[in-house]
Amino acid sequence: MTTPNVLDELEWRGLIAHSTDRDALRAALGEGSVRFYVGFDPTAPSLHMGHLVQVLTARRLQEAGHTPYALVGGATGMIGDPRDSGERTLHSSDTVREWVERVRGQIEPFLSFDGDNAATMVNNHDWTASLSVIDFLRDIGKHFPVNRMLARDTVKRRLESGISYTEFSYVLLQSMDYLELHRQHGITLQFGGSDQWGNLTAGVDLIRRTDGAHVHALATPLLTKSDGTKYGKTEGGALWLDPAMLSPYAFHQFWLNAEDEKVGELLRVFTFLSREEIEDLEQQTADKPFLRAGQKRLADEVTALVHGADEVEQAKAAAAALFGGGDLAGIKPDTLASALREAGGTTVPAGDLPGILDLFVAAGLVASKGEARRTVAEGGAYLNNVRVEDPELRPTEADLVGGSWLVLRRGKKRFAGVEVG
Repeated sequence: MTTPNVLDELEWRGLIAHSTDRDALRAALGEGSVRFYVGFDPTAPSLHMGHLVQVLTARRLQEAGHTPYALVGGATGMIGDPRDSGERTLHSSDTVREWVERVRGQIEPFLSFDGDNAATMVNNHDWTASLSVIDFLRDIGKHFPVNRMLARDTVKRRLESGISYTEFSYVLLQSMDYLELHRQHGITLQFGGSDQWGNLTAGVDLIRRTDGAHVHALATPLLTKSDGTKYGKTEGGALWLDPAMLSPYAFHQFWLNAEDEKVGELLRVFTFLSREEIEDLEQQTADKPFLRAGQKRLADEVTALVHGADEVEQAKAAAAALFGGGDLAGIKPDTLASALREAGGTTVPAGDLPGILDLFVAAGLVASKGEARRTVAEGGAYLNNVRVEDPELRPTEADLVGGSWLVLRRGKKRFAGVEVG
């Protein structure tokens, strides 16, 4: 049964930055199951944090009774939406096809493909591959005044540095997607990130010009940190959803380190906790920020959504063990390896291993052997969570954890890995 106030729920969660006629959209969402779509361009082998906002918004709309179409752009992925930073690298058709399948596989677990409002996956390559240039220019290009295209924010910012005709024309392709899906499937709502607002409204306008129909568009906000900078980066790069590109441990740690001022916003956007639960966590964070109740629940919830509950437990066990509160031997080798690589350290060849002082220097935990010696003397040096008493200690292969690691720790909070092999 359709939930009539899903738009109010999205507004409370801070998921609406812009929309076309708000009252008309609310009425449509309250009258029956609205068919909507959201698009993802496979310009990389994985989705990231920004895409997750869209995937979860699609899930919220589906759970409210509406019907999702998830578009993975085998055609638009060959070009890529214009960026402020400059022209995208164009990838081969074989690469894009591979990425289409990988991205589809990341989206599908979040949606239901059964029931009256079952999800559908679509690929815009299906309706662009056979389209001639002449037909495209006559049927689509005719409806795009160049002065309006030049007025788009991204295009204006790129005019001085340069923008190719390929990227300049991207808006025509995305607008055509909306038109095709409207005609083929009766889709009347498209949503995406606020950086897509120009593309979203261009699609609405194209449908009005060609078919005389009134459809809707909605944009989610760009999430930023307290200082206004973008989210989505870790020490190793983007916050990828693919565990091969960013380990579940590192993913969990990212959310665990969320700012107190932002934890409520992130709980609203990225979890399915109720309003009461989120407001209680916000209050706990305000009253006792040192307990980090909001961050802990946020990290657990989002990691479970993306990687599963087992990976949450592994990430928590790994963190506890690495900071001296658990058994290192109980951590899965791949989780241990990803956690230690995330922390940083060094690699040494197998065989006759260096002494503990040299290892602490090589791992970056101290600046010199003298400092390492003092750390041992003060009782602050640990090997595999066991305090080092002898500064002349030389680890052996029997000390390796997870098959190839030595875990060094200085004090309570600084640790590093030494990979042997």
